[in-house]
Amino acid sequence: MIRPTHQFRAIFNGTTIPVLEQVANFNEARQALLAGNIANFDTPLYQARDMDVGHFKKKLALACERRHRPPGPFGPDWPLKNGSASAVGDDWPVDNPILYHDLNNVGMEFQVTEMAKNNLEFNTAVSIMRHQMLLLQTAISERV
Repeated sequence: MIRPTHQFRAIFNGTTIPVLEQVANFNEARQALLAGNIANFDTPLYQARDMDVGHFKKKLALACERRHRPPGPFGPDWPLKNGSASAVGDDWPVDNPILYHDLNNVGMEFQVTEMAKNNLEFNTAVSIMRHQMLLLQTAISERV
């Protein structure tokens, strides 16, 4: 007999919520890095840092693809592991060709633009996640 917690977990994992959770975790970690870059805008020798968005999206697409395959003997590798650095992505120095007189490479306009884009992606993921949760809540309450 399948326990109710396994049924709910299967229903929950059948939604986009686990994917959106990974996106929100990545955006949260990236927002902290970008905010640190802005905070150190006038710090001599500071080198801006960022996260590899392309690499994260490739890993996420691969995990989504694996999720839709029939499970093997050990089950699909989903979701990405524990929101750790390996799931979220590692930070790396920004390759900015502009270097200022104090050897700082933080471009304020670029950082603010990236923060705005990152914030929009985060808000979109959370909004969709909220909608998915409401749909699950409706489905469960209709069932009772």
